[in-house]
Amino acid sequence: MSNKNYVFHDREISWLSFNERVLQEAEDKSVPILERLKFLGIFSTNLDEFFRVRVPTVQKMLDLSEKEKEMLDYDPAETFMTISKKNQELQNRFEKAYLAVKDELEKERIYFLNEKELNDDQMLKVKDYFESTVQPALVPLMLSEERSLPELNGKAVYLAVKLCKIEEEVEVEVKYALIEIPTAIVSRFFVLNEEDGTKNVVLLDDIIRTCLPEIFAIFHYNSIEAYTIKITRDAELDIEDDVTTGFIEKLSEGLKNRKKGDPVRLIHDAEMDADLLKFIINKVGLEDDDLLVPGGRYHNFKDYMNFPKIGSSALRYKSMPPLAHPILQGKVSVFEEIRKQDILLSYPYQSYRHVIDLMREAAIDPAVTSIKITIYRLVSKNSKVIHSLINAARNGKRVTVVMELKARFDEESNMNYTDELQDEGVKVVFGAPGLKVHTKLLVIKRKENGKSVRYCHIGTGNFHENTARVYCDHSLLTCREEISDEVNKIFSFFKDNYKRYQFKHLIVAPFNARRRFVKFIDNEMNNAKAGKEAYVIIKVNNLHDRKMAKKIYEASKAGVKIKIIARSVNSVINGIEGMSENIEAISIVDRLLEHARLVVFCNGGEEMVYLGSSDWMRRNLDRRVEVMTPILDENIKKMLLKVIDFQLADNTKARKWNATLSNEYVKTDDTPVRSQYAIYDYFSNQLKKMEAKKQ
Repeated sequence: MSNKNYVFHDREISWLSFNERVLQEAEDKSVPILERLKFLGIFSTNLDEFFRVRVPTVQKMLDLSEKEKEMLDYDPAETFMTISKKNQELQNRFEKAYLAVKDELEKERIYFLNEKELNDDQMLKVKDYFESTVQPALVPLMLSEERSLPELNGKAVYLAVKLCKIEEEVEVEVKYALIEIPTAIVSRFFVLNEEDGTKNVVLLDDIIRTCLPEIFAIFHYNSIEAYTIKITRDAELDIEDDVTTGFIEKLSEGLKNRKKGDPVRLIHDAEMDADLLKFIINKVGLEDDDLLVPGGRYHNFKDYMNFPKIGSSALRYKSMPPLAHPILQGKVSVFEEIRKQDILLSYPYQSYRHVIDLMREAAIDPAVTSIKITIYRLVSKNSKVIHSLINAARNGKRVTVVMELKARFDEESNMNYTDELQDEGVKVVFGAPGLKVHTKLLVIKRKENGKSVRYCHIGTGNFHENTARVYCDHSLLTCREEISDEVNKIFSFFKDNYKRYQFKHLIVAPFNARRRFVKFIDNEMNNAKAGKEAYVIIKVNNLHDRKMAKKIYEASKAGVKIKIIARSVNSVINGIEGMSENIEAISIVDRLLEHARLVVFCNGGEEMVYLGSSDWMRRNLDRRVEVMTPILDENIKKMLLKVIDFQLADNTKARKWNATLSNEYVKTDDTPVRSQYAIYDYFSNQLKKMEAKKQ
């Protein structure tokens, strides 16, 4: 049956629905006020990336012929129109949410002051701060009709400045300028602590506005106005997710005039003078009015993700300190514990320190002969993972790092770490031709009693100490020979990628992932037709692969119960008569970011659980190296199923995926379940039970 016999959620609209859920958190009055501010920052950051990466793809598709558009699985014109409409709706809600948060903060004696609201004493402090800290970081750019505009930083916010000489209420001379707000160097927020306990916050934008006369003093203009603008540029040609490789080649000639970095959106202060706006539009080269987004006075709310910790603790979420793992707590050797049993680490509920401990131990252990690791994203500076690898190399271990240089927006960081590793004698491999390396693997070879034993890490999250504090992920630590041998095969593939390897236990993209998932679903369909219990649980960030979505529909029609937990994108529409009655789908957005990928198959009552790095997207299944491992330890299997049960029972922060993408909350008459808190309590109780046994 072809895809045209089924209906799917559009990928881009599905993702916008996810960002709406983030906005809901900012609108939710039960969320602490400063956390709501952070969610506004997350929403803004997400939307910016969306317009940098995904919208340009849709725009490029508008240039295709009607015949070529038929090869797509969506109408680009309709999608673009829906994006524009939805974006404006969300921007309006964003502005209202921001004003509501400001009102709530004022009740807590935290005020945002602009340049017109400062008293004399505050003005003096602001100007002192400007001279000492802000002014050295400013580089004003004078604009003219004759000179072309330098390429603006798509991640930055600018003040578009209008300088006028006014005589008898008439503009006799006008100049324009741009000032980049230097948030990469100076904090966006300047806090004025008052004697009565009041906290007054002045944004960097307004500090610059306050001091505009000083910045442009040499021109002697008597009127200076500044308005915020932000330009979003095409960050990536991501067309390959939409069409086949052959089709890309066919179209490359026709699309070559579309240069990377084209502007795709201009957000501007709605109060901006019409002549200044027209000048900027012409200089930027925007032609489509749909790409102009009137907004408020402030942009780039990503900075609000790092809003200063001011006010009472009640304004923030109560701390959830990472827990020690019951087995690894206080143990001298991680290797020793892995030899006894497989170990599951679940972040951020449990401490990422255990992974760092494993790597540090490997770096100095005389029995360790080699370390191999895949790296997709790292902390930008001072990675403990990198330090451990360098230390291992200095101690004579053979260290191999498979570094992904095309990790979106982390390319520069990964290149810098590559240089550092190579300088220390670490062998750095750049994956396989045509494939991104997204899997999260670590294998450590150790000599024990005259034989080699391999210890493995297979995870859902990156080797990233910072994201491990806020991303919900799992790592399996094992030395099972059947698993470790196959993990080592993957590293052999990076070395000799002309060879094709067979995997019996691991699900490995692009080698066998699609085939194995289809096989397991087929097995559930056969069991359902035979009157046996049959179900599949899919926990992913994104589910958009149309072939897999079609398979899910077929399974539903065959009587298989399908439960989907998809954070961001989900093309499957549940509840459609004759197609998807047996499908339930939710998304969980809460204080932590859901990032783990898990798949559960009923398998006739002998449940199979797989954990790993792969979403159900065409790019993940066909064009990336991804690994999912079976969970063979029964206790770990029970733990993961318990985690899934909490998430499926969430009636506080779960939203329904439905045909209209309305983001309706899951509400039941059952006892309230907030899954992230329930999971933390679950692991906390496990730790307490282990400690009680020791006493």
